[in-house]
Amino acid sequence: MSFQVIEDRHPPVTKTGVLGWIRSNLLFPWYNFVLTLVSSWIIWSIGKPFIQWAVIDAYFGTKSEVCSTTSGACWAFIRDMWPVFMVGVYPEDLRWRPLIGLVIVLALVALTCIKQFRSTRWLRFLWLLSPVAVFLSIGGSETLGIEVVSTDYWGGLMLTLVLSAVAMIFAFPLSVLLALGRTSNLPVIRATCVAWIELIRGVPLITILFMASVVLPLFLPAGTELDKVLRAMVGITMFFSAYLAENIRGGLQGLEAGQYEAADALGMSYWQKTLLIILPQALRIVIPPMVNNFIGILKDTSLVGIVGLVDLLQIAFATTSSPEWFGLLEEAYVFIAFWYWVLCYSLSRYSQHLENKMDTGR
Repeated sequence: MSFQVIEDRHPPVTKTGVLGWIRSNLLFPWYNFVLTLVSSWIIWSIGKPFIQWAVIDAYFGTKSEVCSTTSGACWAFIRDMWPVFMVGVYPEDLRWRPLIGLVIVLALVALTCIKQFRSTRWLRFLWLLSPVAVFLSIGGSETLGIEVVSTDYWGGLMLTLVLSAVAMIFAFPLSVLLALGRTSNLPVIRATCVAWIELIRGVPLITILFMASVVLPLFLPAGTELDKVLRAMVGITMFFSAYLAENIRGGLQGLEAGQYEAADALGMSYWQKTLLIILPQALRIVIPPMVNNFIGILKDTSLVGIVGLVDLLQIAFATTSSPEWFGLLEEAYVFIAFWYWVLCYSLSRYSQHLENKMDTGR
């Protein structure tokens, strides 16, 4: 009796390749072909003048007097003023200190990306200490013998990142409490949270910033002064906590009643049920809208210029007002737009990573 060896057979692998993808997505059916032509014409119409201005006719030298004669961009301005865009009028001899703070954050991010370090307790402890370390490196401390740099000298991209990071860190836990309070069965707590959310969401961020900077000091004891940066942090945190709370409340309402009933059947207390069963699932559902709000926080920090803070956008007005670089707002706006795009795109990609990792589709 003979046996015939049958090789393992697998379904054929479908590979469309680049040309196949272009054919199926850009050329067929006919309306895709028309949309491709129209989109290509629009991109070319916008991109050609920009490339002509930003690259072909641009000046990449170091002489400011040449900028008045060139028809393209003058990137000498960015080359000369980029430290001011990064840290504002921070003392020049101490600019290494914000760099130390950035290195601390980047080192922690790199360690978090390494799988064997990601869930260790000491890394979590370092993350908890990182805000203190960054603040000490930037602001200093008389107690520790580190020269103090007043927040009046903070500015540029550094101030934008500090404001947005503080708002994200403190607005998130506050929004969780507000969302839980709004869905609570206790009338007083529910009414208080509803009033907080609806009152703050009913006014623009500019109003909140004005109140934090102008009205809030009126209610403080005489002689008490609050730092301008601290007031802006409080205003931005209050504002976005209300919006994040509504996102989280949507996640809480999106859970099936069976989740609550199962936790109650196991005899869990309210906080056990909330922290172990309800919140992890609710937060997983609302990752996209939460990250969208985080991106909004980052971009809306540009409004702090109206209360006297010199953020990244205000640096553009300040640097292009000098006689040497007068009128070069286009270059400044392109440089600022680049950094905003890098930061916002990074947050968006991290959001997609979290969604894939946590499998929010199920």
